[in-house]
Amino acid sequence: MDFQIGLVIAGLAVGFVVGLTGVGGGSLMTPILLWFGIPPTTAVGTDLLYAAYTKMAGVFVHNKKKNINWKITGWLSLGSIPAALLTLWILDNIKTDVTTINRVIKYSLGWALLFTSVAILFKTRIAKFSKKHAGDKFHHESKTQNVLTIAIGIMLGATVTLTSIGAGALGTVTLFFLYPLLPTPKLVGTEIAHAVPLTLVAGLGHASMGNLDYMLLGQLLMGSLPGIFVGSMLSGKIPDLYLRNAIAVMLFFAGYKLIF
Repeated sequence: MDFQIGLVIAGLAVGFVVGLTGVGGGSLMTPILLWFGIPPTTAVGTDLLYAAYTKMAGVFVHNKKKNINWKITGWLSLGSIPAALLTLWILDNIKTDVTTINRVIKYSLGWALLFTSVAILFKTRIAKFSKKHAGDKFHHESKTQNVLTIAIGIMLGATVTLTSIGAGALGTVTLFFLYPLLPTPKLVGTEIAHAVPLTLVAGLGHASMGNLDYMLLGQLLMGSLPGIFVGSMLSGKIPDLYLRNAIAVMLFFAGYKLIF
């Protein structure tokens, strides 16, 4: 792929939004890549490694602030990594043409965008509901929590590997239901820590199947890394409620267009 300044600007914009609000990584980048005419398989594979590299800095920051529950990250990974490997194996061995695979990924991407938009819109309400109805009995049943956390990991592993979407907004919202008493910064930090190995494994798997454009990845990182830095510096200083809602509405219509 030739150098395109538009892709660098797209990386800058998405990086800024992610740094400012903490949402919109894969869910914004993959539809943008499709709009640039990138095939769905290449868009997903490239975006997965893009997400892995950009979230690594987030893990460093959150770990420094002690915002990561490594135990929960481990249980999530116990489900997501095998699910990602299984999904990659199915994609690699499915006896069909690339056009059909692209169509399946596009359709799955549409539904992932719809669910992500709803998760972003109602994230605060879901968190309040979960904390309000959190019962002490449930929180002592650690085995139940562990099994359900692994189940969430399996769901995220398959979804993220197929569409590159879900590690952020969907992962955090589902964890709200299981760990409503855990502070929000710890939930976010824990999900980011889980997203790095998941997107790295899924991205490398897609790369081994030829679904990666290194030139494209370089252009996206060229813009996104400074974008994330600037967005993170302004985080908390700029009200992001309207921006979050605007992102959610945009993702909803993007998902609707992909499906219908």
